[in-house]
Formats: sequence, structure tokens, C-alpha cells
Amino acid sequence: MTTIGEMGEDALIAAFAPRLPVTDSEILGPGDDAAVLAVDGDLVVSSDILMEDRHFRMDWSSPEDVGWRAAMQNLADIDAMGAVPTALQVTLAAPPSLDADWVLRFADGLREACEPHGVGVIGGDLSGAREVSVCVTVLGETHGTEPVTRDDALPGQVVAVSAPLGAAAAGYVQLTEGRRIDDETIGLFLRPRPRIGAGLEAALHGATALMDISDGLLRDAGRIARRSEVGIDIRAEDVPVHEGARFAAIELQIDPRPWALTGGEDHHMLAVFPREGAVPAGWTIIGETTDAFSGVRVDGEVPDLLGWDHFGG
Repeated sequence: MTTIGEMGEDALIAAFAPRLPVTDSEILGPGDDAAVLAVDGDLVVSSDILMEDRHFRMDWSSPEDVGWRAAMQNLADIDAMGAVPTALQVTLAAPPSLDADWVLRFADGLREACEPHGVGVIGGDLSGAREVSVCVTVLGETHGTEPVTRDDALPGQVVAVSAPLGAAAAGYVQLTEGRRIDDETIGLFLRPRPRIGAGLEAALHGATALMDISDGLLRDAGRIARRSEVGIDIRAEDVPVHEGARFAAIELQIDPRPWALTGGEDHHMLAVFPREGAVPAGWTIIGETTDAFSGVRVDGEVPDLLGWDHFGG
């Protein structure tokens, strides 16, 4: 084993950079003080961080899994604005004792996630740290269309999701309990697979508010309700639950619906549309917006649990 401390920064970058994906928008990529991109329309920017033992565990996740997750959750953030992701900047901090092969395989995971979407890694930084952490800045472009925010939902509109929910939560529970009931849901926790492009699809169908479901359906719906100053009523029986989550729940003898309502990390899209006829095929209507700004209700009741909180767990 060769550690990154033994290899040194320059040699590590020389081995790491060629494994990264490239984008057609790149004018100048890694290797200089900054990258240069060509942008069509408005520039859309987001960032996220993954901390070892907080957002991923080495005993659960391969380096490729961590690279995939780092990329995919950021691509979803750009899609959730109705924009098109184009490039990532990735900063990796790690202890000098980390195996250099881990870093190279991490780059492979980034490439596997990004290449199908034409997204490149155009730079970033490497640093020493006590534990592994990954910070990603993602860039996207609007191609001249207006970004869709969380702010413009109106009373009397319909709320919909782009795919069944609860798979990532089901996978997490299996891993924490040391059970392997459904391989698909475990895989979807380790490597989220939102349909990148669903957000743009929603935007083109007139969505008035849009975001990706990272912290749980109820918590994220509450964010739209708060920013748009509307209420959101969700019908629990209409929320689609991933089939693998249903199967795992049967084996665990629990109700899978809380996974779909509060689990998070599926990174599918949550959108508000002006009317039922505007909802794209394949989406599921789960409720509606109301006049009173009353937050989120499920079947008319205030829920006891909303979902993931980054400071409370």
C-alpha cells in the first residue's frame, strides 16, 4: 500500500486528474489557478460536503460509492433549479495515512456518476485532515430559461414527486442493523440514482416551485411551504413507496411509509404544478397547496417527525 502522504501532492494529482470526467463547457480545466467555462444563460451554483462517519462510513462504502454520492447529490441540486449541470469542483481532505488507491477509486466514482450527464470535474483542492471529507461545488446553466425556486407556489396547486421514495432510508436501516434483505435499496442508499433531468422536465411543464428531496419529503415540503407562504397538505396513501422498501419493511415487520415521508437521501424531485394537467407523465400527485400558511400536514394532521436535520440528526 502506498499512502497519500508517501506519494505527495503533485504525484497524487498527476495520477488523480486523468481519471476525472471532462465537460464540453470546459475552456481551461485542472492544472491552473482557476478553471474557465463557457456558460449558456445564467450560472447556477451549489455546494455540499460529505464527512466521514457523518455522511458515509468506510466500512459500508467503497471509494467509488463516495465519489458517486458526492457527485450525484450535487447534480440533483442543479436539476432542482430546472437547470442543466455542467461541472464540479471537488476538494478532498484526508489523513496522510489514507491509501492512495482510495483516492484514485474515488475519482472513478466521480467519473461513473458524471460522464452520462456530460458533467466534468474542472478542479478543486487536496488537503490533509484527521478524517476524510469531500466538498463539492457544482455549476450549471439555464440555457436562457428562468430558474425554478421554492418561492412561487400558490394556493390551490398540486404537489407531486418524480419517483417512489423510501429506498435510501430502507437501505440505511438494513446497514445499521446488519441485515441484507434487499440489495437494491442498500445500493440506492450508497449510490443515489435520481433521474437527472426530472427537474428540467418539471420546469418545462410550468412548475411553480421545485427542490430535490434530500432531507425527507415532509421537511423539504415544509421548506417550499415556508418560502412560498402556503400550506401543503399531503395524502399519505398517495405517496409512492419504493417496492424494495416495501419488501424490506415486510421482513423487518415495520411500516415502510415513514421511510417515504421522512427518510431523505433519495434525491428525487418534489414540485408544485399549477394544475393536474401540467404534471408530467411518470410523476405522482401526492397533495395540494392551501391558502393558509400552516406548514405541512399529512392527512390533515401536523406530523410528529419531519426528517433529517443536519445538526440534530
